[in-house]
Order: sequence, then structure tokens, then C-alpha cells
Amino acid sequence: MKNYLTILVALFLAVPVFAQDNMTVPLIEVEGFSERKIAPDEASFQINLEEKAMKVTDAVQVLNKKTELLANALKKAKIKDYKLIADNYSVDVNRIYRSGEQRDSGYVARQSLRIMTSSKNEDLQKIVESIQNAGDMSFNLNFQISEATKKSLENELLTAALKDAESRAMLIAQTLGIKSIRVHRVSLESQPVTYAYAKMEMMRTSADTAEAPPLLNPDDQSIQKRVYIKYTY
Repeated sequence: MKNYLTILVALFLAVPVFAQDNMTVPLIEVEGFSERKIAPDEASFQINLEEKAMKVTDAVQVLNKKTELLANALKKAKIKDYKLIADNYSVDVNRIYRSGEQRDSGYVARQSLRIMTSSKNEDLQKIVESIQNAGDMSFNLNFQISEATKKSLENELLTAALKDAESRAMLIAQTLGIKSIRVHRVSLESQPVTYAYAKMEMMRTSADTAEAPPLLNPDDQSIQKRVYIKYTY
């Protein structure tokens, strides 16, 4: 407790110091920006399953059966290089509200499934057909940049953003006749920000659904990085 109070006192004492520092020290504040536009390298099929039943075991068994049917359909289609991931499983009481009154009517079980693969996988259409063959399911298809690719570009984006900030600060200094500047403080974004321009396709599939429409080619996506630097002179 004593250590905690000591830290609080130190913080309260530091705040006026920082405020005074910014007021008395001449500063040039700039933002550095960098951007890379690249094609998404990952395709993600998001499938949301839901089943209602009077007993928990009945609802769970139906969800497990649907997941099994999908897994078998993917194997039967001999699709290459994919992952079937199950997450966000939950079972809740199925509450119904009628005329302002609440009534419990069994249970509702939910399960999210994801099929992850490369955006260039030639079997994308086969995955759509496998979902159709597995039963009545709805899904979203998203094209995105993988975390591995984002991480590989981190240093490149950061370097470019820092150089951009330095260039802006130098331009300001030269224009205003300031002879020299030096870095006072640097603030970084935690990670690159991705802006998705890729198109997303959503379909409802069932046993009597017509042939699925052709998949859309994804547009490039933008990965951006920002830094904020204060220079003193």
C-alpha cells in the first residue's frame, strides 16, 4: 500500500513538470505517415451456427453434427491447405418476451466456425460448395492481410513514417529560419492500421440453393503507420 501511494505521489508531481516542459520548451510537432497497398493473402469463411432445443444436450448434439458434416464435406472435396477452426461456443437460456412477460423456452446453443486458407487457393469455390453440401448454413467471406505479413512490414512502415516526420520537421525549420532541431519526444502507434478495400460476399446456402455465384477478386488493402514526434530547437 505504501509503494502504491508513493507511485501516485510521483505521478501527481510529474504532471505539472510535463505541462511546464511543453510550455517553456520551443517545440515543432509533426506527424509521420507511411502506407503500403498490397493484395490480401488470406481468405476467411465465417460460419455462425445456432440451434434451439428444450434440452442442452439436444442442442449441443445438433451443433456437433453440423460441424462434423462440414468437416467431412471439406475432406471429401479434397481441399488443400485450409484450417477449420471452432470458437465462440456458448449455451444460453432461450428467453422469449411476449406482451411484456418473460418466459423461458429451452436453450439456444451457438458455435462459430472459421475456414482459413490462402486468398489464392484454387479451391475457394470448392469450399463454398462444401458449405452448401453440409446443410443449411449462412457464412461471410472476407479477404484480409495475415498477421505474419503485417509483422513482416512493421519495420519498413515504421522507418518510412519516421523519415516522413523528420522531413516535415526539417521543412518547417528551414522555412522559419531555425538553424538546428533535435528530437524531444516520440509517440508510436501500437501496430499498423489496416484499411480493407476488399469486397465481401455473403450468401445463404441450403439444399435447394442455385449454383453459387462466382467469387469476387479482392482489391488491394492499405496498411498504414503513424508516428508523432516533437522536436525542440
